[in-house]
Amino acid sequence: MAEATREHPRLKQRYDAELRPQLQRELGLRNVMEVPRLTKIVVNCGVGRATQQASLLEGAVADLRVITGQKPLVTKAKKSIAGFKLREGNAIGVKVTLRGDRMWEFFDRLITLTIPRIRDFRGLDPNGFDGSGNYNFGVTEQLIFPEIDYDKVDNVRGMNITIVTTARTDVEGKALLDAFNFPFRRTGERT
Repeated sequence: MAEATREHPRLKQRYDAELRPQLQRELGLRNVMEVPRLTKIVVNCGVGRATQQASLLEGAVADLRVITGQKPLVTKAKKSIAGFKLREGNAIGVKVTLRGDRMWEFFDRLITLTIPRIRDFRGLDPNGFDGSGNYNFGVTEQLIFPEIDYDKVDNVRGMNITIVTTARTDVEGKALLDAFNFPFRRTGERT
């Protein structure tokens, strides 16, 4: 039987063909395997009010499923906090971990379609790195994703997106994201 050849996402092809050798030269790395690359993207949506209203959690699951194309995992509280009326084991959020081709396709949609749709957008904070080359940023509403149907939105909810890389330092991580033309705010500009 002939095996069907599947094409890789366009951003992955561009990374392998152009960006990886360019990054190797820029960072002064000897081995091509030392060049930073994307490992996974984690999209996390906290729904703290789901303890009082369970339908909010169902809406968050449906939204993340549409945005990422993958079934989200429901996260539960690890311990009880009386001040927040939270009990251990209550469902309080949803998350999706994207890897492989889905990750590349989501990243492509994120930087070409989604982030430019943010109202009054002036760039993302270049200081969102965690010290190990991974980048975190928050989105205030899910309506910026073109996959979301405005008429079916029950509640506006924000989410946190973490881009995990193999970079050893923040400088390498920023160089990797800059190679993809990630929309960082220029130094000296304020939000």
